[in-house]
Amino acid sequence: MLIEDEEILAATLPVEEFKTHLRLGRGFANDTVQDAVLESFLRAALSSVEARTGKVLLTRNLTWSFPHWTRRDGEPLPVGPVTAVTEVALLDANGDATPVDPLLYRLEKDTHFPVLRGRSRGLPMPPADGSVRVRFTGGFGPAWSDLPPDLAQAVMLLAAHYYENREATALGTGCMPFGVTSLLQRYRPMRLFRGDLG
Repeated sequence: MLIEDEEILAATLPVEEFKTHLRLGRGFANDTVQDAVLESFLRAALSSVEARTGKVLLTRNLTWSFPHWTRRDGEPLPVGPVTAVTEVALLDANGDATPVDPLLYRLEKDTHFPVLRGRSRGLPMPPADGSVRVRFTGGFGPAWSDLPPDLAQAVMLLAAHYYENREATALGTGCMPFGVTSLLQRYRPMRLFRGDLG
């Protein structure tokens, strides 16, 4: 289970740039009347791009909980890029947490498949019927300008598609546009290599 510990702030979203992208009129008294709607489409597009690519676009803190390590020498994190691991904790059957000494693990950074590596004796095992909790910070950066240009463009195109088809109910008009798919292609995770930690 992967949970976002904080929401992306509205000020971080490129609402004004999105208005320009949509060629909306400017200079009127009611310029901001659609801001909440435009923000919602940007959030939806951002979430969709993140889900399709396995990337965290804008920096935020996340918590990942799972039953046990798949490999004690290194556990691939579910998304990338990851800039820091802030906590690793072992939870018992009651949910009581025991923090793991940070000296026992390290983050192997990678844009696509960051790995939490154990030092010397490997990652410590959780108690019987317990689980593992990892808290980390992920994302390309805190500002929209930190995003790779193709991912930023994909979000804009998809948000515009949602905006222009907001009344659509038929499948044909609601599918992912080809332009967005092609921009995301190089970021799509290759599951074939996910388990190979070298």
